[in-house]
Amino acid sequence: MVEQIRKNFSSDNVVPACPAVMSALMAANEGAAPAYGADAWTARLQQVAADVFQHAVQVFPVTTGTAANALALAAITPPYGAVLCDESAHIVQSECGAPDFYTGGARLLTIPSEDGRMDPAALSYVLDRHPASNVQDNLPTTLSLTQATEWGTVYDPARIADLTARARARGLAVHLDGARLANAIVHLGCTPAEATWKAGIDVLALGATKNGAMAAEAVIIFDPARAEQFARRRKRGGHGWSKQRFLSAQLLACLEDDLWLNNARQANAMAHRLAGGLFRHPGARLVYETQANEIFVMLPDRAIAHLRAAGFVFRDWPTPLGVEGTVVRLVTSYYTRVADVDAFLATWRK
Repeated sequence: MVEQIRKNFSSDNVVPACPAVMSALMAANEGAAPAYGADAWTARLQQVAADVFQHAVQVFPVTTGTAANALALAAITPPYGAVLCDESAHIVQSECGAPDFYTGGARLLTIPSEDGRMDPAALSYVLDRHPASNVQDNLPTTLSLTQATEWGTVYDPARIADLTARARARGLAVHLDGARLANAIVHLGCTPAEATWKAGIDVLALGATKNGAMAAEAVIIFDPARAEQFARRRKRGGHGWSKQRFLSAQLLACLEDDLWLNNARQANAMAHRLAGGLFRHPGARLVYETQANEIFVMLPDRAIAHLRAAGFVFRDWPTPLGVEGTVVRLVTSYYTRVADVDAFLATWRK
């Protein structure tokens, strides 16, 4: 089983929960504790998150990234609103209409980009095409960004600040899908504050499951006014856990002592090692620069078959416009080791 996991580059969701998270769960599994978030773990989580992000926050643990994104968007988007996002965004491609459902019918308005990173000029263009004065159209109310993006690229804080400034000038709130935010922060070498509220983010869906947790995500709200009724929205959405200490304990384990950043650092390092090995081989063509822990590479079909016959697991990926051939996605995690990467590269070279 361990050997199979070591050969599995399909996702950072396939690996075990990290030992520190499991230890935190075991420690939380002692005795009785108040239910529905009135426990000591949840109270401590609020303070730890405020310290990490250098800002007063409201943290609402949930169990899935889909719930975190959809509930966060519902808190800032009315049913007649439009959420502007990149065409590759997870909320469009992989959440089965959950944002539409939780918002009560808001529209996802997609903007094309070259590499998953929205262009500020394109955002302004789309906003001009959907003026607030047109009552026959959905009202643009929300900008949603993804960090790191679905193509493994990373926004720098200045570009996010440019996007959020243009959105705010038109009265839009800003949501950040941070399923792999830790990977982006490690790549940028910035602080969590610089990657979020200092760049203009209002509401963050913070991912932990891909980064070592068992099943724990969080909606982090930087504006207290927006958090006022969020607990009711979460409960109505089916994510008000009675034994919430087990979610909060996981998130605490990730945030305390920089575990979330250290795990991301390992994942990124292994992705860069893998991308470097592929880059040096003339048979592989990297589609985008590897900046986080996802690699998108075009490989010959014969090589793909050879790797899979050797037991390696990875996903074919929709080919971007202008790229000919088969593109596959390779994902590393905190669990990936140098030997795992080198075994893949050795098999590929054969």
